[in-house]
Amino acid sequence: MDNPVTNDTTDILYKIKNIEKELVALKLSILKKHTPSNKKIISLKGTLKEVDVSEQDIIDAKKSLYSNIEP
Repeated sequence: MDNPVTNDTTDILYKIKNIEKELVALKLSILKKHTPSNKKIISLKGTLKEVDVSEQDIIDAKKSLYSNIEP
């Protein structure tokens, strides 16, 4: 007859092994999604040459972007 502690330990080790496999798969899927593609990077440099951006404009933009985020 098998020792119940041995069966429990074996089950736990099996579950840990499966979790490790799932973590590796998750890491790979995240890396695939965030790896740069071969798309050309578009430069926005010089697009606002004639526009004056004030400090208040920047403050307003930050408030607009981060309004839903609570500290």
